Amino acid sequence: MNSKFLGTGVALVTPFKTDLTVDHNALTNIVNFNIENGVEYLVISGTTAESVTITKAEKQAIVDTISKAANGRVPLVLGIGGSNTMQVIEEIKNTDLSGIDAILSVSPYYSKPTQEGIYQHFKAISEACPVDIILYNVPGRTSKNMDVDTTLRLANDFKNIIAVKEAGNNVAQYLQLIKNKPQDFLVISGDDDLALAIVLAGGSGVISVIGQAFPKDFSEMIRLGLQGKNTQAYQLHFKLMDAIDYIFEENNPSGIKAVFQALNLCEDTVRLPLVPASGALKQKINNFVKAYV
Repeated sequence: MNSKFLGTGVALVTPFKTDLTVDHNALTNIVNFNIENGVEYLVISGTTAESVTITKAEKQAIVDTISKAANGRVPLVLGIGGSNTMQVIEEIKNTDLSGIDAILSVSPYYSKPTQEGIYQHFKAISEACPVDIILYNVPGRTSKNMDVDTTLRLANDFKNIIAVKEAGNNVAQYLQLIKNKPQDFLVISGDDDLALAIVLAGGSGVISVIGQAFPKDFSEMIRLGLQGKNTQAYQLHFKLMDAIDYIFEENNPSGIKAVFQALNLCEDTVRLPLVPASGALKQKINNFVKAYV
């Protein structure tokens, strides 16, 4: 099994200064904060990183900053995906993946392909990619679910497709994947609210948003879940449960950036079309953080 991706990965934010430029100092601090508090791996340039509003040059600079800060201490996963299959392949071929352990590739969005189209998309990516691939199914953003049969077909057909990040908040789909997956294939939760339950059902861990703000407790919760220590794990889940609700109340990553601002780790700045969390939500988040700390 690909044990480097067991446990907690965090979908890192991209911190911005108030002038909307990338705050590399804050990013370095967030990386160190997470590694020092026990997360197992880092995910770069996912949805939470506002990847759709990041330029190619900024993306490379972000990768460089995170790689330098991590300094080989944990595995790195890089988001490379999209709806233009040829463009995704071109990016893979033109990206230095020497320090990257896997890519996270989202199921095609907007085009709404058939299941065969999704399969052929990832087949082409698999054949072009020199590192492992974590599929990313997030139907709330793509408007098209990647069905269990499609995921399992890809898992069985391509050795470098090693995992799926499921983020459909669909417990039945999670359970079908866990029940029928190849032995070494990882089912990773992309839903923070379900992460512990999925781990206890046989999942491999989580790629988390909230975990990067409370990495010590969240990663320990997942480790306890992997060990089958339900009671201890749920004590930590209940401790974090309100914060998980808050950060997704309006949009992601505005919520998690409000948490980081309360923790003095970065500004809450986001790029349009996103806007910062509302005053009412910030108040709830600030109260939570104050009580938590």
